[in-house]
Amino acid sequence: MAATIVGIAPAKAQSSPQLCGPLENHYGPYDYRTERDRLRIVEKFHFTPEVEALVRGRSGWLGGDLNYTLRTSPNHHRALLATMRYAERLKKLQPPEMEFTVECYLERAVRFKPDDTVSRALFAQYLGKLGRTKEAVAHLDVSVGFAKDNPLSHYNLGLLYAELGEFDKALVQAHTAIKMGLDRPDLKEMLVKAGKWQEPTP
Repeated sequence: MAATIVGIAPAKAQSSPQLCGPLENHYGPYDYRTERDRLRIVEKFHFTPEVEALVRGRSGWLGGDLNYTLRTSPNHHRALLATMRYAERLKKLQPPEMEFTVECYLERAVRFKPDDTVSRALFAQYLGKLGRTKEAVAHLDVSVGFAKDNPLSHYNLGLLYAELGEFDKALVQAHTAIKMGLDRPDLKEMLVKAGKWQEPTP
């Protein structure tokens, strides 16, 4: 499992719809997966390559631009990942000029679109780094039901299960991806190294 983020206490942070705010926004909210055309103007003025790379803000503070992007599109995958990286770099649960904690932004993402497997995977990854393995696994378990016939989703979920030490569940996802035609080496290598690999049954 990934190590706890240095400088961030692993104690359970509080997140809830009440603490993490309503999703209504003056523009949006829009689904990052299906409404990206609506987000072009937001990315032009708030989520530029420099913001994504955490170099500097575009319209002001870096945290302000990330916050604006995630208010407009709570499940904006790249902005969520950038926010996670920003908090880790600063060793803070809530980066400066951001309205919520990182956990709240992730909670808002899955509340906005519960079937978004990428948002749930990011949430699981974040919780895993905080040592909250049980909660992380719970998000992955929900994601499996939404992965359906997407082999890449099953494969990525398998990688995260393996990182969390849930090798039996990782093996199931590896076999599912293989049966759907996706046979990449990384997950198998992780399971072999852990002594948990088994060839899928015909």
